[in-house]
Amino acid sequence: MKILVTGAAGNIGKEIVAQLQPNHEVVGADLAEFDIADWNSTHAFIQEQHPDLVIHPAAWTDVDGCARDPQKAIMINGLGAQNVAVAAAAVGAPIVHISTNEVFDGYGEHLYKEYDRTQPTNPYGYSKWVAEQAIPAVNPRHYIVRPSWVFSHGGHNFIQAILGAVEAGKQLRVVTNEVANPTYSVDLAEAIIKLSSTGRYGIYHLANEGAVSRYQFARYVLDVAGYKDVPIQPISASEWPRASTPPMYAGLENMAAAMLGIRLRPWQQAVDAFMTREGILS
Repeated sequence: MKILVTGAAGNIGKEIVAQLQPNHEVVGADLAEFDIADWNSTHAFIQEQHPDLVIHPAAWTDVDGCARDPQKAIMINGLGAQNVAVAAAAVGAPIVHISTNEVFDGYGEHLYKEYDRTQPTNPYGYSKWVAEQAIPAVNPRHYIVRPSWVFSHGGHNFIQAILGAVEAGKQLRVVTNEVANPTYSVDLAEAIIKLSSTGRYGIYHLANEGAVSRYQFARYVLDVAGYKDVPIQPISASEWPRASTPPMYAGLENMAAAMLGIRLRPWQQAVDAFMTREGILS
């Protein structure tokens, strides 16, 4: 099977490419190949490649940047995704679109299921919600995948930020009232690949099991890395000013994919695996 992966230089895209390559013909594309926000270049590239499947993790993921320029966010994350979906449909290819847990408002106190009401509260979430509305209208053969708090090898992420701050001797202040699922890109990519072969189109939550606060996440990382004695000052989100306001409680429940036998391990096991591969744990 020939599979086109957009955003192949990004943290999710490069992991998907790496896992697909042993068994498929993979075309990894990024801005050097085509700009998803430009219809003509998107259409021309996908027509030329004529893939059997398009996996679309490409996006503008700077959440605070999206808050500062919401129109740009919509053009890339919303209408750009629509461009990819239309071009995929034109060559008869299904699309796997990577969305986000930030399409929810985070005002609830339960894990969100796939068909709970979406109501984004920041420009990044809104731009991804635009894509979720646009894609089904132009390509009925679609999978919409929502992960949360993705951490990857080779990129700057929450785990590396926490450990880096400790090593630099900085005082740690971490938010207690922002909750979601830490998700390992290796597990996410594996689940996406499994899902894409099912033909069961729809919306899916693919996140490692278990929702925790940023504070609990940080505490776990420090404890297993040998920093149990390092204190963390608990703070509320209002004490950590930023351009974008994330949803406070946006944990995800994998209900739909689990019915197909696709599950992601608990987030603690995923963090352990990440830190082992990074050489932090022996």
